[in-house]
Amino acid sequence: MAIIDTHLHLVYQDKFSYPWLSGAPAINRPWTAEGYFAEAEKLGIEAALHMEVDVAEADIEAETRFMTRVHPKVIGAIAAGRPESPGFPEWLEIAHSIGGVKAIRRILHQSPNELSQTHVFAENIRRLQAYDMAFDLCVRADQLLPVGKPLIEKAPHVQFVLDHCGVPDIAAGKIEAWREGITAIAALPNVVCKVSGIIAYGGPNPTTETLRPYFEHVISSFGWERVVWGSDYPVCTLTSNLTTWVGITNELLSGASDDEKGRLLRENARRVYRL
Repeated sequence: MAIIDTHLHLVYQDKFSYPWLSGAPAINRPWTAEGYFAEAEKLGIEAALHMEVDVAEADIEAETRFMTRVHPKVIGAIAAGRPESPGFPEWLEIAHSIGGVKAIRRILHQSPNELSQTHVFAENIRRLQAYDMAFDLCVRADQLLPVGKPLIEKAPHVQFVLDHCGVPDIAAGKIEAWREGITAIAALPNVVCKVSGIIAYGGPNPTTETLRPYFEHVISSFGWERVVWGSDYPVCTLTSNLTTWVGITNELLSGASDDEKGRLLRENARRVYRL
């Protein structure tokens, strides 16, 4: 079944600066669109959205422009942004003018909780509605209730996409607090959950059965109408690889109908990101 990957990271170190990669030696190298699609096309991935890669702030606009035209099968971009900044409205105008920008992301799972709790941050997130852009929300499991839920509630007319199933600590088996947070977030109508990243949190050699309780709780909480799929490539290679993640996804979906599979793997992405 054809797949739209809503979470593809590409790294072009000859063009942009990625300060954080010095602390991630296993993936500190170029990751090109051609290399990704050489593997992805064989797995049924027909198109992808590029997810910003936390480049140096001075490179955000250049990364966004480049990724909207990097490859014919990269059909949109989720751009970096700084909603805590008074200059965010001007960046939204620029991003809109570039074309192909479907959403904005500000990484919060490695930021102080206070960053997203200001009036300016919430006001700037509300501005996304006028541009028909979503906000990709990347928070840890322990941030779902104190950070994620209040922000979503402050921008009820903005489409939120919860990245990586809320970043559960699967390797440590910490499921109860995460489950509570997911249930609460799912009760808010303006958020969908991205089934991505969890293979990287499952410890060495994650298996279908390791990830199944997390996947099943996401589906039971959000339903098939409010989930999208992402590879989190190349971060998924830290514990496995793209081929294995797609294989595990197919195993997790073995009991689903073709309609349900299609919603998760393709159709919901088209609606949520206006593809």
